Amino acid sequence: MRNSIVLSAFLATLSMNSCAQGPENEVSTPKSEVFTPELLVPDLDIPWGMAFLPDGSLLITEKAGRLLRFKDGTRNEISGVPEVYNRGQGGLLDIELHPDYGSNGWIYLTYASEDGPGSGGHTALARCKLTGNSLTDLEVLYKATPNTTAGQHFGSRIEFDEADHLYFSIGERGQRDVNPQDPERDGGKVYRINPDGSIPQDNPFVGSDGLDAVYSYGHRNPQGMARHPQTGEIWIHEHGPRGGDEINIVRKGANYGWPVITYGINYSGTPITDQTEMPGMEQPIHYWVPSIAPSGMAFVTSERYPQWQGSLLVGSLSFQYLERLEFEGAAVVKREKLMDGIGRVRNVRQGPDGYVYVAVEGKGIYRLLPNG
Repeated sequence: MRNSIVLSAFLATLSMNSCAQGPENEVSTPKSEVFTPELLVPDLDIPWGMAFLPDGSLLITEKAGRLLRFKDGTRNEISGVPEVYNRGQGGLLDIELHPDYGSNGWIYLTYASEDGPGSGGHTALARCKLTGNSLTDLEVLYKATPNTTAGQHFGSRIEFDEADHLYFSIGERGQRDVNPQDPERDGGKVYRINPDGSIPQDNPFVGSDGLDAVYSYGHRNPQGMARHPQTGEIWIHEHGPRGGDEINIVRKGANYGWPVITYGINYSGTPITDQTEMPGMEQPIHYWVPSIAPSGMAFVTSERYPQWQGSLLVGSLSFQYLERLEFEGAAVVKREKLMDGIGRVRNVRQGPDGYVYVAVEGKGIYRLLPNG
């Protein structure tokens, strides 16, 4: 009985917090779409990452371990992909080009790898080059340890800041009481390195207790990352448990609280904690209750969608739509549901041609063609 009373009180608190946040917790559906979705690359299983080459090609990672190159209606499979640990949420994950790709040719991948101590796998970051339809010059820049056979929370997204530092995320691998709050352990972190794998000397834990590559900690499972087009800040979103998905701005040495504070509860319905904020722990700029299971994110800057400029696009795995969020500063003032029922939206990117591209599990890559 006592546990039931505690749970009821906690859910009531979440409900009041949700109502107090106002319009960001009320998602609307537009009366008419401003675009028509075109299935550009069909017949993909779990398309995870997308990167656009200068020649107009689109590189697509599939979780099972395939890397595809698509151009002008033709797809080719790329050889030389590192062997991946394809289990649960792990596999071949994100892909990103170096900001100066035209000069140096470096491509970056995150993936689940069996290398290193322990059974199972953990998230790795590597760089490589593309020669024809083969990857060459593969270098592993970071490999999280120890391996585990757990199938959840590998992360992982990649982004560069304006100074060309590389950020990547790794989830807490299902070990919430061990990894995220300990800067000396991999998992539940956002990492920051130089493009060659070396460590920036102004990283927060260099020379102190913590992994040198760690930039922020207390994360659960970040599967969205994007650089803000005006401020240059690195934004992420991360999966909560049952409720409490978050959008956060990554700050040096900051603790984002998981699992000490959260707006979510266990999948069983029991509370994780009755704390939603504590001194020294960051508050999200937005959270979702119920969870939408976010994956992929992109800011819209393109003139092809004048109504959307400045918006943030986020994929929903659970509710199978693309969400558009409008901001005033860092505050969400409007949420809109796009492509409702399209399927599990795994990623969204704005291409160099200004079009928005949306990856949907079991279907493929859609290009959003503006109406009118």
